[in-house]
Amino acid sequence: MARDAWAYREVAVESAPDPRSGALRIRPMAGQAFATSMRVQCARALSDPARYPAGTRFLLSVKITDRQGGEPFLYAWHGDPVRILTKAQARVFLEQYRRLRL
Repeated sequence: MARDAWAYREVAVESAPDPRSGALRIRPMAGQAFATSMRVQCARALSDPARYPAGTRFLLSVKITDRQGGEPFLYAWHGDPVRILTKAQARVFLEQYRRLRL
């Protein structure tokens, strides 16, 4: 089945320690249309602390989905290239996002 490119959009995400388990998890950055508590399904390498320390920011192409009526989550195809954002790049992306929403 072909991937529907129109269903995907760019979202800035960051790695953060899970308060319950302490493991790194990927979550949307604040200031976008998605809650920071929303689950993100992506390549496991992004939450590997040996590769990317906590607080690393990424730009992912994601779509919102759910499984059989479950809780909605963001899905990023594992084969997409990984784009790491610096703090300044993330700020610029979020500012552009805010301008586009108005």
